[in-house]
Amino acid sequence: MRGKKVSLARKAQPDPKYGSATVTKFINYMMQDGQKATSTKIVYEALESAAGTLKIEVKDLIDQVIANVMPKLEVRTRRIGGANYQVPVPVTEHRGLALALKWIVTVVREKQGKPVHKFLAEELIAGYKNEGAAVKKREMVEKMAEANKAFAQFKW
Repeated sequence: MRGKKVSLARKAQPDPKYGSATVTKFINYMMQDGQKATSTKIVYEALESAAGTLKIEVKDLIDQVIANVMPKLEVRTRRIGGANYQVPVPVTEHRGLALALKWIVTVVREKQGKPVHKFLAEELIAGYKNEGAAVKKREMVEKMAEANKAFAQFKW
């Protein structure tokens, strides 16, 4: 094993408005070039807009969106006897959250033509309803893991 294990992983501080560490992480994923104030403004506007449209609380919205986008299984490449196999492995809670946030941010950044907070609000609403590009990405990853279930015995 390379390096040392992290003894105490740093915990994200809860954001001041909603008291949620997930929202803080979301703000950090949206941030570009160290512009945290801009990122914070974009995320808060999108969350309020999406929660207002769906008529629910912001915490409920973010929790449901993350739950809908977070994958349960993914594939990891494993080399055995000169052949590479795509081995399905369960996704940890920490990695699942990171993947979900990354996929949502990637989908929003690919779009152009409107302000970013509007695209983000649309993607959050779609994620809440279990549809949208980020949910499609999760389904694709889980489908690939399901297709490679025959190689599950190579799990390490």
